[in-house]
Amino acid sequence: MRGPGRFFNRRLQVWRPVTTDDGYGGQTTVYVQQPGTVRAKVDQPSNADRLLAAQAQSRHDHTVFLLPRADVRRGDELRGTDHLGQAQTFRVLATVQPSTPVYTKAPCQLIQKAGG
Repeated sequence: MRGPGRFFNRRLQVWRPVTTDDGYGGQTTVYVQQPGTVRAKVDQPSNADRLLAAQAQSRHDHTVFLLPRADVRRGDELRGTDHLGQAQTFRVLATVQPSTPVYTKAPCQLIQKAGG
């Protein structure tokens, strides 16, 4: 029998925000690509997830499932392509694991490029 990893049919890059001094008394934040990729499954949120997001005024529009040891954190961006080869960027709003860690669930917001 194959493990749950067979459902994770995409590879996404993890980009993490890093804040540095800008040399003028302020700070700037840039996203830095983390080594490697993570296996993922990208879904539309369930009706229950949509209801919770609406009540919390969240921008949750996609749910990304990851293997439980994936180093993905709130605020990270997950970048990759969809099944049509179109670039996608998802901002991670949170990460949650069930009591038995068989996956990590990450509510995300799809970030669309200007003009898209």
